[in-house]
Amino acid sequence: MTAGIEVEGLGRTYPGGVEAVRSVDLSVRPGEVFGFLGPNGAGKTTTVRMLTTLLAPTRGRALVAGHDVARDPERVRLAIGVALQESDLDNLQTGRELLAFHARLHGMGRRSAAQRTDELLELVDLTGAAGRQVRTYSGGMRRRLDLAIALVHRPRVLFLDEPTTGLDPASRLTVWDEVRRLNREDGLTVFLTTQYLEEADVLAGRVAIIAGGTIVADGTPAGLKASIGADVVTVAVPAADRPGAERLLAALPGVQRIQVTGDGVTLYVPDGPGTVARLVTALNAAEVPIGAVSTSSPTLDDVFLQKTGQRLAAAA
Repeated sequence: MTAGIEVEGLGRTYPGGVEAVRSVDLSVRPGEVFGFLGPNGAGKTTTVRMLTTLLAPTRGRALVAGHDVARDPERVRLAIGVALQESDLDNLQTGRELLAFHARLHGMGRRSAAQRTDELLELVDLTGAAGRQVRTYSGGMRRRLDLAIALVHRPRVLFLDEPTTGLDPASRLTVWDEVRRLNREDGLTVFLTTQYLEEADVLAGRVAIIAGGTIVADGTPAGLKASIGADVVTVAVPAADRPGAERLLAALPGVQRIQVTGDGVTLYVPDGPGTVARLVTALNAAEVPIGAVSTSSPTLDDVFLQKTGQRLAAAA
C-alpha cells in the first residue's frame, strides 16, 4: 500500500467565514522527505492538522498512506506518526516508562513493548538517559523522545511539525541526523513543516511554499532556486529613501525585478557583480545614501520573496 500523500483542493473555513486554507494541491511520493514552508498564519499548521485527522476539511480531498482523511481517519492514524511542535510529555515518568506506556497503548504485550522501547531508545540515542525522569531532559533530548514516541507503532508516514524550533544548533543537527537516518534506512516518508529555510534545504528532496492559504511554489530546492534565473543584489538603503531608490534602480538596464524589503532594496539581475558598479554609481549620482551592498546566489528565501513579496523571517 502506498505511503505517499495526495491532496486536491483541500481547504478549511472556520465558523464566521475565516478562510485558513483556501485550496491546497500537493503530492508527496513514498519514501521522500517533503518540506512544507510558510510563516505563521499562512495555513501551514491548519493543513497539517487536516492531513493528520486532527481537523476536518471543509472542502477538497486528501489521501494519506492510501486512506481518505475524512472518510477513513482511523486507518490514517494507524499509518502515521506525528511529532507536533508543542509536545506534552509526562515529566514525572522516565524516558523508558513513557515509551513503554505508548507501546502498550498501541496494543503491544509487555515483552514486545519492552523490546520496542529498547530499540527506540537506541535509535534516538537516549539509552543512557532512559532511567531519568523526563523533566531532567534538555530541549534536544525531549524532541528526540517525542520523535521516538511518534515511531512506536512503525508508521509509514511521519509528520514533523517544526521539529527543531527553539533548539540550540547542536541539538538541531542531531535531530536532522535522526530524520535523515530514518528516511534512508527505513524508507520512511517524512512530511516536514518548518520556518527554517536551511532545514528544508538540507533535509527535503522537494518543498512547497504556502502563503495566503494556497501553494505558491513547489519543486526541488535546487530547481526553485534556479527558477529565479538571476543573481541577487541587496542594497541597504534608509527607509525614507527606499521608494526613490526603487524607482531609480528599476530603470537600470538588466534589472529583472526589484523589491523593497525591511533592510533596503533587493534586485534580481543576470550579472550581479557587473551590475553593482552601475547601481552604486546611479545611487551616488542621485545622492541616495546607501550602506552595505552584497551579491549572492538565489536562496529559498529569495524564492519566498519572489512569490510572496516578503522574506520568510519577516513574514514569520
